[in-house]
Amino acid sequence: MAQAKKPRQRLDPRLMNISAPPPLEHVRVSMEEAESLYILHPKSIIAYQGMPQNRQDQLMNLTGVYGKKKWIRSLLRGPCQMILGIPAGCSLNTVDLGEQEELLFDLRHVMMFSESLSMKSVIQKMKTAWITRDLVRVRFTGLGVVGLLTAGDLATLHLDPVKPIFVDKSALVAYPQNAKIRLSVYGNQLASQHMNVQWEITGTGPILIQTGSRDHELMAHLQDDSLFKRILRELLPFGNVIIK
Repeated sequence: MAQAKKPRQRLDPRLMNISAPPPLEHVRVSMEEAESLYILHPKSIIAYQGMPQNRQDQLMNLTGVYGKKKWIRSLLRGPCQMILGIPAGCSLNTVDLGEQEELLFDLRHVMMFSESLSMKSVIQKMKTAWITRDLVRVRFTGLGVVGLLTAGDLATLHLDPVKPIFVDKSALVAYPQNAKIRLSVYGNQLASQHMNVQWEITGTGPILIQTGSRDHELMAHLQDDSLFKRILRELLPFGNVIIK
């Protein structure tokens, strides 16, 4: 699989080609003969060129129904081309699984995966499930590529057994099965009172995070606020209320 803003080089040279022009509102996928992948959001296929029998819709397994709240997935085989529509502001990133079989994914972010991969449900420990609000995550085994739909781009960070990484609870896409996770905040008292809840993570291996901003005030400032208004809002008592 070639690239759609993927975080590192692919491991399987046989996989299909994916490209996404900016602004990223659609993704073009081309597959040669003997290449195949599952699409977990069949309605995202807005254009298809190939033999009709090369698309076979199937019932989801229980993991897919639980994680995606959908009943149908599509198996596409090459040779074919297709265009996938994706939500504005999102990216489709590909991750090679040859050396990352220990990663646990939030199935909500999984858009597609190679037919050569096996998807397995992993029941999390009760403590972790309570923290993450996810009883089940999925793990892929085999050689292939997973396509992840994320808000903004996808970033990779590497865990340390001692020094924790703090991640906004809405940003974490995947983490190693052996990672230790707890809810936390950090910084001084003022910082900890004005931040979103964080996941404090230690362990070994990579974590994947989506980088789309959740700061709605930042977007408002970028769109139509002048520097003078922003300064007044920060300096004046009740400035955020008085100055619109």
